[in-house]
Amino acid sequence: MTVRANLAEVRERIRRAAGRSGRDPDAVELLAVTKNAGWDDIREAYEAGQRKFGENRVQDLTAKREALPQDAEWHLIGHLQTNKVKEVVGRVRCIHSVDSVRLAEKIAMRADEVSETVPVLIQVNTSGESTKHGVPPEGAGELIEFVAALPQLRLEGLMTIGPLGGGEAAVRESFRKLFRIREDWTRRGISGLKYLSMGMTQDFEIAVEEGASLVRVGTAIFGGKK
Repeated sequence: MTVRANLAEVRERIRRAAGRSGRDPDAVELLAVTKNAGWDDIREAYEAGQRKFGENRVQDLTAKREALPQDAEWHLIGHLQTNKVKEVVGRVRCIHSVDSVRLAEKIAMRADEVSETVPVLIQVNTSGESTKHGVPPEGAGELIEFVAALPQLRLEGLMTIGPLGGGEAAVRESFRKLFRIREDWTRRGISGLKYLSMGMTQDFEIAVEEGASLVRVGTAIFGGKK
């Protein structure tokens, strides 16, 4: 299958998952994750109408964003080290992986230097797996309040990565936990928590059923070509 065909299939799976949960498919945005994609594949996705792209690695994002027209929207979805902040601020639509006060402060300092307001998501480790980055759920509220109070940052939502093990029940609970955190802090008056970025190739349909507004899919688009 081609990238174009894979994209169409992923979009149809999103549509069906939204339908199963009584949601509007247009409320779910698709990020095409380019971590393992080559230049030609990325361009094929763009030519097939894809405009939102996600990259895990800062150095790859810097190069790949130059390969597409300016209307392509790039998101950093991987872990961001504080010493790489300067390479990202002003070059991406959104940073999905803010997981500490220290990182938030570094982004805000750089935003000040370049007179930017930076859209960010807070990464929450809802699976409890030590191999994953993210603030633990019990610490999410403190970080949400801190980031929401920084004028240089625009808090747009939350992000998580589902567990590798435990089956569907564990995956659903991980996503539901993020949904509950968003609902709780919205009730407390934190505005702007529009996005729930959750779900990848192996679990994006479950994520849509559990309220994801943005899914990050790479392998199902770029890795399944023949």
